[in-house]
Formats: sequence, C-alpha cells, structure tokens
Amino acid sequence: MVDFGLLGDKKSVKSAKVSFRIPYFTQWGQSLLVCGSKPVLGSWNVKKGVLLSPSHQGDELIWGGTLSVPAGFDSEYSYYVVNDKRTVLRWEAGKKRKLVLPDEVQDGEVVEFHDLWQAGSDAIPFRSAFKDVIFGKCLSLNTEITPSIIQNKLDGKDGIVVQFKICCPNIEEETAVYVIGSSLKLGRWKVQDSLKLNYAGESLWQADCIMPKDDFPIKYPLGPLWTCTITCNLKAGDISLETGPNRELFVDFSTNQAKYIVLSDGMMREMPWRGAGVAIPMFSIRSEADLGAGEFLDLKLLVDWAVDSGFHLVQLLPINDTSVNMMWWDSYPYSSLSVCALHPLYLRVQALSENIPKDIEQEIEVAREQLDGKHVDYEATLSTKLSIAKKIFDLEKDLILASSSFSKFFIENEDWLRPYAAFCFLRDFFGTADHSQWGRFSHFSTDKLEKLTSKDSFHYDIICFHYYIQFHLHIQLFEASEYARKKEVVLKGDLPIGVDRNSVDTWVYPSLFHMNTSTGAPPDYFDKNGQNWGFPTYNWEEMSKDNYAWWRARLTQMGKYFTAYRIDHILGFFRIWELPDHAMTGLVGKFSPSIPLSKEELEKEGIWDFDRLSRPYILQENLKEIFGPSWTVVAANFMNEYQKNLYEVFKEDCNTEKKIASTLKSCMEKSLFLENEVELRSKLFDLMQNIVLIRDPEDPLKFYPRFNIEDTSSFKDLDEHSKNVLKRLYYDYYFHRQENLWRENALKTLPALLNSSDMLACGEDLGFIPSCVHPVMQELGLIGLRIQRMPSDAGLEFGIPSQYGYMTVCAPSCHDCSTLRAWWEEDEERRCHFFKTMMGSDKLPPSQCVPEIVNFILRQHVESPSMWAIFPLQDLLALKEEYTTRPAVEETINDPTNPRHYWRFRVHVTLESLLKDKELTKAIKYLVRGSGRSYPLSEEVESQVTQQVHLVSEKQQIVAGQDKLPLANKLNAVPETKTIPVV
Repeated sequence: MVDFGLLGDKKSVKSAKVSFRIPYFTQWGQSLLVCGSKPVLGSWNVKKGVLLSPSHQGDELIWGGTLSVPAGFDSEYSYYVVNDKRTVLRWEAGKKRKLVLPDEVQDGEVVEFHDLWQAGSDAIPFRSAFKDVIFGKCLSLNTEITPSIIQNKLDGKDGIVVQFKICCPNIEEETAVYVIGSSLKLGRWKVQDSLKLNYAGESLWQADCIMPKDDFPIKYPLGPLWTCTITCNLKAGDISLETGPNRELFVDFSTNQAKYIVLSDGMMREMPWRGAGVAIPMFSIRSEADLGAGEFLDLKLLVDWAVDSGFHLVQLLPINDTSVNMMWWDSYPYSSLSVCALHPLYLRVQALSENIPKDIEQEIEVAREQLDGKHVDYEATLSTKLSIAKKIFDLEKDLILASSSFSKFFIENEDWLRPYAAFCFLRDFFGTADHSQWGRFSHFSTDKLEKLTSKDSFHYDIICFHYYIQFHLHIQLFEASEYARKKEVVLKGDLPIGVDRNSVDTWVYPSLFHMNTSTGAPPDYFDKNGQNWGFPTYNWEEMSKDNYAWWRARLTQMGKYFTAYRIDHILGFFRIWELPDHAMTGLVGKFSPSIPLSKEELEKEGIWDFDRLSRPYILQENLKEIFGPSWTVVAANFMNEYQKNLYEVFKEDCNTEKKIASTLKSCMEKSLFLENEVELRSKLFDLMQNIVLIRDPEDPLKFYPRFNIEDTSSFKDLDEHSKNVLKRLYYDYYFHRQENLWRENALKTLPALLNSSDMLACGEDLGFIPSCVHPVMQELGLIGLRIQRMPSDAGLEFGIPSQYGYMTVCAPSCHDCSTLRAWWEEDEERRCHFFKTMMGSDKLPPSQCVPEIVNFILRQHVESPSMWAIFPLQDLLALKEEYTTRPAVEETINDPTNPRHYWRFRVHVTLESLLKDKELTKAIKYLVRGSGRSYPLSEEVESQVTQQVHLVSEKQQIVAGQDKLPLANKLNAVPETKTIPVV
C-alpha cells in the first residue's frame, strides 16, 4: 500500500489528480485500461474503467491516463488489455494493487503511479509452495516502521517526492535492500550513500525521498545487501546487484506536473530460483511399518530422504478414494469415487489408537508379513486395513466421535463428508456404485441424505465408521504435510481431470456432468489408437453459474495438505476429447467445444455424399482379406449388405462398439469363431472406425473429421478432389479454426482453479498440443511439463533440456511411460539415436541403462533452466547398481494402452534403508548442488554453516565511509559450504 505517512503538516484538500503510467506492448486493436474498486475507476466493471492512451518513449510504448479524485481517496485497482468493445483479452496476475492518496497533496497536485505489468510468473513467489515452505523464513521478517526521512512537505522546493517500491520474496533475516543510482539521493553509485529501503510486509520494500529536478533522468539498479550478525562482533558479506540493465526514472518536466511519484518496480531481478524433487505414487512407497502399501505417515520418512538428497519437493499421484468396484480395478488413482475423500488404502491402522489390544496388534503383525509382497495386493490390503480399523472403531467410537477434534473436523468437512458416507453405505447395501440401480435413492436429495445419516437410523454405526476413517486419514496426512513444510519440502499433489461416472459427485451434482459422453485423448505418444478414460464430460456452462463452486471446493480441500499440484491433462480445460458413452476405444471422437464442419461448407467445396463419408466403409473384399474363410460368419452376425459388395454395421444390434463387444461375446460362447476374441473385436472395431466424417448426434447437418483420416481405406478410395478438400478441412479443424475458441474457454475455467487456493499450479501439457496452450499457460503463470523422449517441439526426436524454458518442470520419465531403464532396454533404435545425438558417441550403446548413463541423463535435467527438475524414484535408484537387479519392466507404473492396467508397483527397498544409504544420497545431492539448484539445509549442514560463519575473517568486511555496510550475496538461497560470503 502506498504510505506517505512520513510526510508531515497535514492539510485538508478539495481534490487532486491521480495519473497512471505503465509500459506495455499491445497488438493492433488492443488498448489498456485501469479498473478499480471505486466508482471513479469503474467499481470493477471493466466497461466503466479508465481507458489509457499510448505514447512512445524511446523503445517503449507507454500507456497513461489521469483522473481527478477527492481528498483522502483510496482504492484497489488493476490493469486490463481490452479490444475496441472493451472486452477483456488479458488481465494482470497476482494481488490487486492498492492506492492511497497522501494527506499532504495540495489542491490540484498530481500523484503519478509508475507501474509494471504483473505477469503470471510474478505471482509464483506468493504461492504457498514458496511463501509458506521454501521462502517461509524470508517472509517471516518483521515489518519495519518507515523512518521519517522527509520531515515536511516540499515547502515550495523544486523537486519531486519519489517512493521506491520493490518486491523481494527471497530475502532472509538480517538482510537489507538498498537503491543505488546516479542521483545524489541514491549515493551517486556509492554504496555507503545509497538509499535503504524498509520492509513493509508481504515481501515489499520501500522508501521515500525528495529528488531535485536536476537529478532527472535517474538511473539505478536495486540490490539486496546481505549481513551476517555474529556474536563475536565480526561482520562479513558482499554486495549483490540485481541482474539486467539499470532501471531508469524519466520525467518530462515540460509536460509533467507530478509532485509525487510512486515507483512500483515490480520484482527484484535475481538469478531465477531453481529446485529439484522426487516423484513416487503413494501406494508404491515401502517402509518397515506399512501394511501392503505406502501410508500417509510414511511421507515423513520420504521427506527426510528428500532433504538428505537435496530435494525441495515430493510429488504424489492422486490420493482420493477410488473404491468404486471394491476390487483391483480401483487401483487406478485417477478414477475418483469422491474428489474430497482420502483413500483408506493409505491409512496406518497402528496409529488409530494408543490402546490397541494385544490380539489386534498380533493381527497387524501377521498382516504386515503377509502383505509385504513384491507388488501391491490392492484388494487384500484394503480389506485387511478396513477390517482392523473396524475392530478398533468398535472399541473407541464413543470416545472419538465425542471428541472436540472430531467435532471440528466434521463441521469443516460436513458438505462432502455426509454425502460420501451415505454413498459408501448405499454402494455396499446395493452391491454396486452405479447409483442408477439404487431405486428411490438413485436421485440425490437433502431430505434423503438427512434420513440416511440420521443418528436414529439402524445403520448409523456404518455411517460413522466412514466418518472415522476419513477423520484419521486427515490427521495422518495433515501431520505429514506439516512435517514437510517445516523441513522446507513442497508436497505436490495431483488433480485428476475426471471423476468416475459412478461417483459421489455425479450422484450429488448430476447437472454438472454430461453422463451420455465419455472423456479421453486422441492418438498420441502414449497410444496410437487414442484413450477412453470413461469419465463423463463436464457441463462447463452449468458450472459457471456459481463461479465454478465445485472446482473451488475441490481445490480448497486439496490445499489443506498440499502446497503445489499437478493439473492432470490441462488440455481438457481448453477442450476435451469427447466420445459417446457407448464407445470403448478413444479413436472416433471429437473435441468439445469445437467449431464443426457444416453441410453447407462441405457442399460449397463439392462434397456431397455424406452417407458414404460418415458410415463405415466396408467392402466385401475387405472382409475376405481381414477375416479369411470366416468372413461370411462375420458378415452374417454383424453386418448388413445395403449395396452390392458394400456392408454396414447393423443399426440396432451392432451399431456401437459396446454392442459389437456384447454380440461377439455371445458368438464366442456359441463357438462360432476359432480366433481369439480380443483380436476379432479389434478387427471389428477397425471396420467400424473406417469413416471420414463423424456426424453430430444432435445436429445431422454438422460433421467432424475423424482423427488421422488419411490412414483409412475410406479416405484412400476417394477421388483426388475430395481428398484434397478433406485434407485441407481436416488441418483447418484440428490446427486453426479452434484456437480462439479454445483460448477463450481456458481463460474462463483455469483462473477459477488458480484463484481457489494458494497452491503452486503445474499443468501436464503432453500429447496433441494446440498452439494456444503455451501462451495461455505463460499468461496465467502455469508451469508446463517437459519429458525428454516426448518433445513439445515439432521435428525433434528428443527434447533438449538445456533449451527448456524457465516456467517448466523437466523429467526424464513419468508415471505414464516406462522408466529410464525400461525405455533403454525396450527400444533399441531410439536408444542408439539417443546415444549418438544426445550423448555424442558413435559407439554402440550398452544394452542396459548402466549408472553412468543414468547419471548423464539426470545431470542433463538438473542443469536445465527449468524451475523444477523432478525425478521418478525409480530413475534415481538406477544411479546405484545394487538397486537395478529387478527387471526394469516391473518398475513401470502405468500402461496407458491398457484401460484395465493394475496399478501396483512397489519400491523394493524400504525408506529406512534408503535413509541409511549415504552413498546414494550424497551422489544425488552432488548432482543437485553442482547444478546451482536450491536445496533444503539439513540440521548437519546448518551446524556446519554456523561454525564457518564464526571463522570469517575481519578482512572480509567491506567498510565504506562512516557507515560500515556488511554485505553478503546468497545466490539462489544456497549457502556455500566453504566460506561465507558466497559469490
């Protein structure tokens, strides 16, 4: 907030003028305006905001405007980019600016605000990952009282009151920020005479001074002056000037009448902060205490290992309850039963009570030995934990449910907890989570919920058991998350793009979902046939009516435990690959929203035969070639000959993929075919997908090009004119005509997520990427993902980590692809290419990914410019040969081509053992520290640093003039282990 309280001799005034000035390059047809909380600034109605005018100053385009305001005026405000109709095209990120008119302004005097545009990346230091964890100590500084540098107003002096403001989020205790510059008031480039800024809270440093007109223009950089206060009266340090060119304050006194200038200089220009982390699914962790799968309390051990290894971050897969089918299918962590409930799989039953009876303790010990297998036994682990937890619940339910801590938890989570408990009860009662099969309970209502969760109901104990489980999961995860914060480790969660169609959320909020559709992804690196995830698509229009309250509640709940999160398939917030609910594969879909091809548009291009293009193109010769002698049986059971030698799928019995699968199953039971059912089904699906256009089911005059149409025989048999037209329209549909629509859609939905919590947001932007995605992510301050073997740049076989942008997370692999070791072994051709092009060797590469190769690849990533380098734990363990005895293929977490993949990978070594392996942690920490990335200080390192500070010689002090300014530079917040100060 602008504070001119340091000026004395207050005097009431009638009005003053406020002038805004901001440099910003716009495109043709765009303008800047300022809008704020007060009526004179539009009351946050952009249509009524103050439109600014452009002018050129050197190479900059400056937007400015002036308005009259009453005495004592104050307001919040922000800048917006608009078009000619004042439609918002872009807005500032971060917090609203604050304006307070100084009391000393005389009638008619001008107060000028020099601002810089707040980009999305500027808000990142104020996300909880940084402000509460990594920079937590920096932001705990005490707010200083601004000293009375100026005792009175100008009193007719020929000068201007200038207030310097700079944001420095990465500043620790015993640190000062100074402005040094060409003006006498700024020391004429002498450090000892520079202007000291004072901490004003929220990472803002500021100071005021009177600048004589003769001093303009003023050139200055800003620099933090670091001090080390030592008990033996030694002071050591060095100066750190910000990077980039000198800042300049220019005032044209022939036209500018400003008496006060508030100079908001944005962010301190430091070396970009960079950190590293480890990624592992919660279920994959192994400890000496867990039962069959990783547990929330194991995260404390993982955090300790992360600190020892130099990591600031631990990344998990989704941890929400997925117990839809109550079988191993539920191991898929992205198919949520509830977007708020935590998964009972991660419960530590030993921590439920301090008074567990001996017989239950023995049962736990037996279970631990039985479940301590190579892989996760999902069904056995979950049922065992719930069984043991139920026995403890029966013993202590009255005590727990009457406790104040449970009462507080229940009140804070009641909105989702009661529907969740009722859903679980009905799921078990009816034997299915398909709520359409629940009779009168199929449709949710608050009255039904009240009866289901009433204390008078016969099943109230069952309801309370679900409360009890969630209460303890909350306690255990919250304990682990607080531990991570104290250790300066960011806990990063995962936000799935969808929910299971048989979930609490689709039961309670059916209007928010299109239940007759399914989500997926078009063909990409992961699956050449596309993916069908089975989730219903979102009704964004309905969600927008309450400003995306469902999303906001979801992110608020997540923010209780995590300080960062990964947005799964962020492309879904631009557009989603939509499939009919009767589809089983992901190939024949369309993007939603999207602008289709109209019948009129196609007819103008000479395309007329819409039935030929939108129906499966099946020739008799195709059937003979594909099915051989069995073709007649296939044709008789699945197809109808509607023209000579031309077939179609039956309209009723076999006109969808699900119907084909069902009919084929019946045929197999009758032994009509000798071939494998899966192979036959795949061939039949290929025939059904042999189309060029997909007709809109709701509007038969609209069409969508089938993905990869040139691969179909239906397209290949067309005349050349039709081919050329359809190819052009195909590329227009997928690569051009949707860009503005998708950009506008993302700018409606994504800000709702980002503004719902303080968590640091990262977007998984892999796959088929529209050109609008990366600019929008950059605009919103979203961090992207870069996987080396899945480059985002067209024409590259492998990504080049040294060329990645700062606003990225780089990783050698992820849960949706094979690990480094597995990839190296499974793809000989690409292995050889990588060895030659990325490692610079013409020799034959080793057949296995030996530690030396792993080290090379990890070093490539840790030395990249990316903000984060995050490594799967499996890839880190590959640095040591003794951890590579397991077949590499077993370390893969997910196979995206298999919709029924069993997610069950477990690390084969316990966290306790890893903590004892100092050789591995030292090797990893050496990589991190050698790259200049920040790392958390362990207690041992902090002790070493303290001892070294006491050994600093007086010769390292810098004395200039009367004031002795102890200066130290802490580049990247990484303390040097040899001497202090650090370069």
